[in-house]
Amino acid sequence: MSLPETILPPLARALAAKGYETLTPVQAAIIEDETAGRDLLVSAQTGSGKTVAFGMAIAPTLLGEAERFTEIGAPLALVIAPTRELALQVQRELDWLYAETGARTASCVGGMDARTERRALERGAQIVVGTPGRLRDHITRGALDMSALRAVVLDEADEMLDLGFREDLEFILDAAPEDRRTLLFSATVPKPIAQLAKTFQRDALRVAANNAAEQHADIDYKLMLVPAAERENAIINTLLYFEAVNTIVFASTREGVKHLSARLHNRGFDVVTLSGELSQAERTNALQSMRDGRARICVATDVAARGIDLPNLDLVIHADLPTNPDTLLHRSGRTGRAGRKGTCVIISPMHRRNVAQRVLKVARIDVSMMQPPSAEEIEARYRESILSSEALTAPATEEETAFIAQLMARHTPEAIAAAYLRQQLAARPAPEDVSDAPVFDKPGDKDPRTRERFEGGTWFKVSVGRKHKAEPRWLLPMLCKAGGVTKTAIGSIRIFDTESIFEVAAQKADAFAKSIEKNGSGERGVTIAPVDGPGERRSGPPPSQRRPPGPVERYDPNAPRPERADRKARYGSSGLRPDDLEAPATTGGWSPAAADEAPRAPKPDFDKPRPPKVSKAPVSKDKGKPKWAAKDGAKAKKDHKPKRKPQI
Repeated sequence: MSLPETILPPLARALAAKGYETLTPVQAAIIEDETAGRDLLVSAQTGSGKTVAFGMAIAPTLLGEAERFTEIGAPLALVIAPTRELALQVQRELDWLYAETGARTASCVGGMDARTERRALERGAQIVVGTPGRLRDHITRGALDMSALRAVVLDEADEMLDLGFREDLEFILDAAPEDRRTLLFSATVPKPIAQLAKTFQRDALRVAANNAAEQHADIDYKLMLVPAAERENAIINTLLYFEAVNTIVFASTREGVKHLSARLHNRGFDVVTLSGELSQAERTNALQSMRDGRARICVATDVAARGIDLPNLDLVIHADLPTNPDTLLHRSGRTGRAGRKGTCVIISPMHRRNVAQRVLKVARIDVSMMQPPSAEEIEARYRESILSSEALTAPATEEETAFIAQLMARHTPEAIAAAYLRQQLAARPAPEDVSDAPVFDKPGDKDPRTRERFEGGTWFKVSVGRKHKAEPRWLLPMLCKAGGVTKTAIGSIRIFDTESIFEVAAQKADAFAKSIEKNGSGERGVTIAPVDGPGERRSGPPPSQRRPPGPVERYDPNAPRPERADRKARYGSSGLRPDDLEAPATTGGWSPAAADEAPRAPKPDFDKPRPPKVSKAPVSKDKGKPKWAAKDGAKAKKDHKPKRKPQI
């Protein structure tokens, strides 16, 4: 199938040399006759070929009827991108697209040497690509001449507004000539984007290349639920299982990027990182390592990886769950670009499963459930990869034939094959152990963690109980460490007075028994041994079963109390207990009759008047006056009157 005739001949030849046979929907929509010379507001999903699309769209505006640029002066086109990587990527795309036109491009991005950029602008360039902050700086200093601009392109406009570049964009657009074309590209068109278009575009034509029903149809989405503690193990096994040429692993924070990249590097993976704390030179070198094949895995944050297009990027892993559907779509859009197929794996902790489902539902993504790849599955893939290796089918060269004969003469074919197998396995990282996650057919299925999961399990006892203040929260880690299993292999834990019993899943019971037989419990004075079942050595019914079953009777204060009559029948009419009385010496014991004949304590006489209170204050012999009182009572009281403190 040939390319449309509306494409300028030099660009059509560049596309054909690049292997383009058909155009993507956004590329075909933007070169139609009705779009010629007009301002455009384009919404298209990431990875749909927008760079080539606006490159073809502005070509007639820049070249007219000519096929080559005849002079170099002030820039004719300005492309604004939200990040450094995306700006440099756009420049590379436009370089090969405009190669036959003789166009010269220049970049103005943060983190690069501003003096070098100013010299490039002084030499002249038809197309300038940059980030908002650096472009505004060059305009303010007079290094970027905006007077000859014919077209301005805003790529990923929604991301630029999210990053806080609205003021810079308004400054740049105000400095551009009023008669220029303005092309605004955005994955979505929220209200701020619509307002920006209304302010700086003239009668813009709305081009919608998004199709919600076929959004990211070239990406196979998979949701993987894992225990939170096994997230990194699941990432490692996923990388080993798919064996993609290039992979991006997304983390939410810079610290998460550093930690995860260090873990992968220690496991033998070729890893580079992308985050905002890296210099532009470091970020450029990291991406170049991915393009050259020196690295296969890139661990990145959202901002640093915006708009990145890496060759042969077949796998995207969300190590941290995306917080919103837009982030999910932009991350996933790094793969499945321009007609290529890709896989996106979303790794979610089990306790955040509902959050993952909500994000996927809002994003309208059709996702399938996936179990974390086990060590056995990865090793099976290793063996299949070794058996089907192209190195085994390639014919031997003349230089190799002589040495092969020597090798066969000295060693048997079995020994050579064994050495080859060991070498191949040693070159591959060893897989991690992961728990058997719940099996879900659909994202909305309920968690099947029921008794069926532990059917046929084995019961064990541990020699600590309530008297030792045993609790499941510290018993569980001890049991997992002693048996070499994860917490998902431990079922019910029942704590009794002097010991506790617990259940181990059937598939892990043998390994658990061997581990405790070899290593014990790992705690001094604590033993673990198998028991026949959950009922063995039970010291009593559980607290919930100690009360006899039946309806609960409410207390009625007016109802007769039969226990009183029973008490009189047992203890006599006095109703006193045996320990309330002393047994008569003649009888040698207590009896109800003796209790009835026993003298009762006299009751207090409440009618008798109380004696008058007597003052305990010391009195003198002088008419009962206090000791401090003299014969002249009035004078003595006056002299001994305490003085008041002055009021302040």
